Amino acid sequence: MIPSSSALTFKQETSATLRLALPLAAAAVAQMGMGLTDTILLGSLGRDALAAGGLGAGLFFTTTAIMQSGMTGVGVLTAHARGSGHVARISPVFRAGTILALFASIPVMAVLAFLEPILLALGEPAQLAHDVGRYELILLLGAPASLLLATQRNYLAAINHPHVVMAVTIAALLLNGFLNYGLLHGAWGLPEMGYMGSATASAIALWIMAAATALIIRTQSHMRSHLFAGAVDWKTVRELYHMGWPIAATVAVELFLFAASGLMMGVLGNTALAAHQVAISIASTTFMVPMAISQAVNVRVGFHLGAQAPTAARRAGMVSFMLGITFMLMAAAVFLIFPRDLALLFNLDPAVPADADVIALVVGLLAVGAAFQVFDGAQVIAAGALRGYKDTRLPMVLAAFSYWGVGFPVAWVMGFALELGPTGVWWGLAIGLMVATLLLGARFWRLSHDVARNHSISGP
Repeated sequence: MIPSSSALTFKQETSATLRLALPLAAAAVAQMGMGLTDTILLGSLGRDALAAGGLGAGLFFTTTAIMQSGMTGVGVLTAHARGSGHVARISPVFRAGTILALFASIPVMAVLAFLEPILLALGEPAQLAHDVGRYELILLLGAPASLLLATQRNYLAAINHPHVVMAVTIAALLLNGFLNYGLLHGAWGLPEMGYMGSATASAIALWIMAAATALIIRTQSHMRSHLFAGAVDWKTVRELYHMGWPIAATVAVELFLFAASGLMMGVLGNTALAAHQVAISIASTTFMVPMAISQAVNVRVGFHLGAQAPTAARRAGMVSFMLGITFMLMAAAVFLIFPRDLALLFNLDPAVPADADVIALVVGLLAVGAAFQVFDGAQVIAAGALRGYKDTRLPMVLAAFSYWGVGFPVAWVMGFALELGPTGVWWGLAIGLMVATLLLGARFWRLSHDVARNHSISGP
């Protein structure tokens, strides 16, 4: 009996979603911890190393995050195959995802290889551009591993083994810290490489993560059966590409919106920019939970649709909305009740006038962030649910309109024309995310209803 029947209870669906989402959330937080470790250790080398390494790592992980999102189709197609009982379909999907990941790493590496002239063309200081360019020439070697990891993680989530993703990422967090410190300072017999050691450590950690994940998959008999050698199914590669590029574009337009908000904060001054960085770091951490729920729901929806149970697929989406919004409401309450305490976690000293100004502004931004969080969580879950339906192109258009047709103009008007400053910019972001939530939520509601109705009319 397929466990995806429409008789599945709300409680059972909630439990299944949490079993997927919680390990994925832990892995996402651990991944953020790797970036935080890099930043802290680079800071020990001084301002110049922190600037070059921080910017280089930020550009690398932003670029690869966009391309990694394009691998989401691996999880969706694998979930459909499991739900339908056509497990022989999983192996071709995994192979196709691996091929697509390797192809996708080529443009990433090409852009990063020429980052120095790109930064110079954008007006960055020559020394900074040179230092970042050198950093990327090492770090870009980890790009194929990063995208292979995305394929592996989507596959593992779709076959209900997210704990492997969590375990490997937590182990990599420790390994990355060890290698970073050792290569930065020449400790433990490792060569002293200065800030370049951070790039080297990150690239090594990525490849070890990919190799360890592959080894775990190959040592498990129930997974090894999905990996037998065979010809590449180019039709599946094309299907993954056509499903994946709109997802990557959707993630890109949202990331670019937040990057643009940072640029607007820079125009408003160093205090505004510092407060924005603190507040956005806090918001990004809590965002990891709905993002993990989004990854879980595309698997749950895809699984139910593969099993020809669209009512269960619709229920999976509603369960995920409930879980994500509940969590973000709790996060919003923390933002409203303890904003000053959250700001003080970033080593800001209220006795220093400049820091006191930043703290006061962070408190104001987190008040907006309370609404910001709820909408951000809801829209990413809606997008994840739609991906389970293989619906990616219209959501891309809706997201682009919400972020750049509404969010950016409103942020500019409120921040500058209405002279509301940083808080106005954040209200613009919140309104853009609210529109995205309404549009993507409505799309899910209509699509899931129509699929369920058509199935009931045509019969199982």
